[in-house]
Amino acid sequence: MLILLTGATGFLGSHLAPLLLAQGHRVLSAGRRRCADPRIGFVQADFAHDSEKTDWVARLSGVDVVINTVGIIRETAGQTFAALHTGTPKALFAAAAEAGVKLVIQVSALGADDAAVTPYHRSKKAADDFLATLPLRSRIVQPSLIYGPEGASSKMFRTLATMPFALQFGSSPQPVQPVHIDDVCQAIVALLAEQGGPRSERVALVGPAPLPFIGYLGALRRGLGLGRLRVWRLPSFVARLAAQLGSVIPGSPLTPDALQMLDRGNTADPAQTVRLLGRPPRPVEKFIDRPQAVRLDAQLGWLLPLLRLAIAIVWLWTAYVSAFVWPVEDSYRLLERSGIPSVLTPLMLYGASAMDLLFGIGTLALPRRRRHWLWLAQVALIGFYTVVIAVRLPEFLWHPYGPLSKNLPMLAAIWLLYELEKQPKEN
Repeated sequence: MLILLTGATGFLGSHLAPLLLAQGHRVLSAGRRRCADPRIGFVQADFAHDSEKTDWVARLSGVDVVINTVGIIRETAGQTFAALHTGTPKALFAAAAEAGVKLVIQVSALGADDAAVTPYHRSKKAADDFLATLPLRSRIVQPSLIYGPEGASSKMFRTLATMPFALQFGSSPQPVQPVHIDDVCQAIVALLAEQGGPRSERVALVGPAPLPFIGYLGALRRGLGLGRLRVWRLPSFVARLAAQLGSVIPGSPLTPDALQMLDRGNTADPAQTVRLLGRPPRPVEKFIDRPQAVRLDAQLGWLLPLLRLAIAIVWLWTAYVSAFVWPVEDSYRLLERSGIPSVLTPLMLYGASAMDLLFGIGTLALPRRRRHWLWLAQVALIGFYTVVIAVRLPEFLWHPYGPLSKNLPMLAAIWLLYELEKQPKEN
């Protein structure tokens, strides 16, 4: 069959496309950029703007099946729930009905039902309900949390599972029923082969059994080969305050909507999943295939930001102490002994403090892609200071508190960040 796959470069779509090809289907990707696989055709489309039926009818010529995997978890200025979850999918589905498409598979979300209260779930439900009214065969797939090695949420959950303790936000049990990405893709492929059944059906895809969200983190921790998960339980009002704070932090996974969806729970009967797979879905304990390598990656997920924060604090504290705490005359004398003319000592003192301040702010604020030169500049400055002080102020070299020798771990830490944050070279 010829399958139009939307979101083919996303998390779910990128796993589903190779499986469809392996089944002998022809795949067209509809999106803003092509797939890397040359076997996949391409149709230029933009879910943020293509919200009219006429945008899609011509694109569906000869298409047998439409699979929509487009979705976002948080809105941005250019990507809204109203457009990506409701408006454009409805236009796509209406065009599919007009073009004679045999089957539409809509990847929605568990919780997009009559009890939905968050904009995320309501926007998904609006498209689901519209699809169910159309005169074509449709399957509305509603997965629980999807786990995959490369998934952004899965990486975050693994990182949380390796930390010294986990936070439970409120007293709700927050039940979830995570399902592996491979099981989700295999179930969708199985839907293509099904014959008969109702014209439209909602299909829950879940793991074998529900467990509390904290239990999910604990199961991931065990899968990583670590010990028992320690849990700090935050009172509900503190959890709500933390969620409100998260709503104003760009990229924060904790928002009032996220907390509300977590408190509501995310579970269903696994019977439909078992029917499609022909076996029970994979349990959480078997999600992780290479525990040692995955564990290291997960630990670096929180250790590297912690290291970056520590380095930023050193720069900021040095700037503050140099400019406002340490006696100015003592600083001038040290600078003169280092070879700085007395007329330039104020400029050097406060200029160096300003440089330290900028390094501290840059360490915290610059995005990863722009920190490459920041780390090199910090290494160069610390190396320069170390050499000059060792030569001109040798008492600091032999001081029992080791003010110069402590630069060595600082240099090693900065170089570690430099190496780990290198951008991969394109072939």
